[in-house]
Amino acid sequence: QVQLVESGGGLVQAGGSLRLSCAASGRTFSTYAMGWFRQAPGKEREFVAIIKLSVGSTYYADSVKGRFTISRDNAKNTVYLQMNSLKPEDTAVYYCAATAARNIVIFTTSSYDSWGQGTQVTVSS
Repeated sequence: QVQLVESGGGLVQAGGSLRLSCAASGRTFSTYAMGWFRQAPGKEREFVAIIKLSVGSTYYADSVKGRFTISRDNAKNTVYLQMNSLKPEDTAVYYCAATAARNIVIFTTSSYDSWGQGTQVTVSS
């Protein structure tokens, strides 16, 4: 099992930036990819971004493409989500997720083995 701890959330004005971090511990050697999801009040958890840890390839939801950047530091077992040009509609609890599986549907929460506790991001207008 992999344990994930997110940090870096907070309150920011529209147009501002935040960087989220997700530190992994435990059986990290088995992790193939890590991603970020978010969940706004009254809505389902939705995919934001994913990165494959070995090759660094990434994929983003259309709603964040060009504004968010996912990256990793394998030596620190940490994945980051740099969020720029934030909008009020980005307000949500952001969750880090990890998977050991290689052939997954990246948009589906059930594809991921481990989850963090979430960190709140609030963007004011």
